[in-house]
Amino acid sequence: MNVIQKKPLTELGYNFVADSYLPEGKDEYYLRNSQLGKQQTNYRKLSALEIEILVRNDNTSDDWNNIFVANEFSPQLVKHCHFFGVVRIGKLEPYYLEFHNLRLPVGLYNSTISSCDFGDNAVIHNVNYLSHYIIGNEVIICNVNEMITTDHAKFGNGIVKEGESESLRIWLELCNENGGRSVMPFDGMLPGDAWLWTRNRNDAVLQQQFKTFTEKQFDKKRGYYGMVGDRSVIKNCKIIKDVTIGTDAYLKGANKIKNVTINSSADATSQIGEGCELVNGIVGYGCRVFYGVKAVRFVMASHSQLKYGARLINSYLGNNATISCCEVLNSLIFPAHEQHHNNSFLCAALIMGQSNMAAGATIGSNHNSRGADGEVIAGRGFWPGLCVSLKHNSRFATFTLIAKGTYMHEMDVPYPFSLVLNDDQQNTLKIMTGYWFLHNMYALARNSWKYIDRDKRTDKTQLIEYDYLAPDSVEEMIHAMALMEIATGQAWYARHEPEAGSLSAHDVQEKGKELLQHEPEEVARLQIYADNVENSSRKVQLLKVHRSYPLFKELINLYAVRNIFGYITADTSHNFTSLRGIVETAERGPWHNVGGQLMKDETLANLKQQIRSGDIGSWKQLHEHYRQIGEHYALDKLQHAIASLLYVEEKKARDFTPAFLKNCLVQSLHMQTFLTEGIYGARAKDYQNPFRQMTYENEAEMDAVIGKLDDNSFIQQTLADLAAYKQQVSDVIAHWKL
Repeated sequence: MNVIQKKPLTELGYNFVADSYLPEGKDEYYLRNSQLGKQQTNYRKLSALEIEILVRNDNTSDDWNNIFVANEFSPQLVKHCHFFGVVRIGKLEPYYLEFHNLRLPVGLYNSTISSCDFGDNAVIHNVNYLSHYIIGNEVIICNVNEMITTDHAKFGNGIVKEGESESLRIWLELCNENGGRSVMPFDGMLPGDAWLWTRNRNDAVLQQQFKTFTEKQFDKKRGYYGMVGDRSVIKNCKIIKDVTIGTDAYLKGANKIKNVTINSSADATSQIGEGCELVNGIVGYGCRVFYGVKAVRFVMASHSQLKYGARLINSYLGNNATISCCEVLNSLIFPAHEQHHNNSFLCAALIMGQSNMAAGATIGSNHNSRGADGEVIAGRGFWPGLCVSLKHNSRFATFTLIAKGTYMHEMDVPYPFSLVLNDDQQNTLKIMTGYWFLHNMYALARNSWKYIDRDKRTDKTQLIEYDYLAPDSVEEMIHAMALMEIATGQAWYARHEPEAGSLSAHDVQEKGKELLQHEPEEVARLQIYADNVENSSRKVQLLKVHRSYPLFKELINLYAVRNIFGYITADTSHNFTSLRGIVETAERGPWHNVGGQLMKDETLANLKQQIRSGDIGSWKQLHEHYRQIGEHYALDKLQHAIASLLYVEEKKARDFTPAFLKNCLVQSLHMQTFLTEGIYGARAKDYQNPFRQMTYENEAEMDAVIGKLDDNSFIQQTLADLAAYKQQVSDVIAHWKL
């Protein structure tokens, strides 16, 4: 049975906060007044003439003494309104406001208003019920069915108010459907916060600190009003409940927005469009939500987008990411993710950014376990192709491309920059190592370039890494090289000395290394298989190992030289002697992707220890540490790059001589040239393919439709970059007298 309470009309607009929740000596307006600030002194009571005009214009109030106005208030601009409780109205002047061809006169018209404050020259038209809101200056609100705030509004934050039970707290069940990695959403949550909280679940102290940070950040008192910032426009919406909205926001045609914070500012405006339904969430600065989107229990980081009927449930969407049409559940997605197709599905996954999901991709299935508790973890650059179906639990290295197919078994792919293929005819899983560099350099390079170009964040607290050659991918390359050595050694002994007997793992690896370094033609003739990649009895074959192994080595050299150039560019006074000082202390080790920001294992361990000890006592302080870590990232990466170079070259710090550096510079130039040629060549294939050409009458029409190859701005930029790189190599060799 619906419980409908019957109360005296005289109470409408009053008793917003029950007496039991009011501090001693405070009334129900004390929090409202603190939100309004000094502006509350700008209002006065109505004059007798103003009341007469208001009554003549078909306005009513339960008590005209509770209506307060600014000195420049024009009662002629208030018509057919019903007021309840204390209402404050800023100046109303004879103007109209225009936004996107919507022109409406300043004033309050045809609306029921309960206990609200209005800034100057607000436009309120046809709002059936507007209750307990603080409205900014030059705000337009028209054709809204219901816009109210309750006394226990939390605006999407995972807190509970005084007198509420713990069961009412909102949790985001990220990365796992069983709730075992749940976090409390909060306004300002960064991808790194979500990642730290979802990991380390066995660390009770750390987990409690994260909860404490969130609790401390928000007041548990009841009675806060919803707010609408200056110049925001809200039109043709149905239900807006317990929502706070920043400045310059634009809401049009939304069906329902409940328990949500919508961040927006003059330089990062947010928009919510037609048919959208948002419940229990946080919308970051500069976000776009359009056309029938459904989002429940969610966080959208700044400048992310949901479009065309997308469903985002129990998920965190990172900065500069776009999801259209499809369904995403229980996932933590780092910055720069693209997913545009209605028939793609993402569930219970950690996607570490720079990712793109094709149509038909089904990432994660909860039907392969006794419970819905599977997970997928994918490094940066994850790209499942058309109609790819993956099974929990699976894990993928950075920049893994997965070819079309149904993958029936769990996978752990440790080879970065690889192509994974399901060969049904031979019943074999195949992994083409180094695929991107060998066959699709254009897409790989453009991936890094476009996300730097599209990073529209106004707050760059976390330094996001977009380069495909970075500490995380390089560490995986070094690990993959060792795996290739082992697999190659095993393949050689299996073919040439099957009766060799028991061999140590070291001997097998050394044999593989020798072959890969000195006899690539012999390696090319071997059938090389990997262990522990797929949870099945079938074979996993590695392809093109003889080409990717030396390529990885040269790429690590290029990675080192690029970072040395960054070191020189940052300060032109740097010389070989100062660089040698860095070489002496250079170390490599594990790195972690913390919400798109890369951190050394040591740095991350120290960060967590500071949280446990209380040295970091709030999310704000943690965010400041992100910023400080980002300031040291260039030096940390340089040290890692040099240490990685020395490792793969099997050198010591003392071997880092001018002659060695000169040789590295020359090698890097060959590699940079190879990559640039690969970028051009990969794109040129599209122009040379006769099946691509057949839809055009001639070459001229093809150029008119898709543009000339030589006019491609990205290719032109890479050619210019190569010329600049050659000059930089020449300058360093000359100036440092190498």
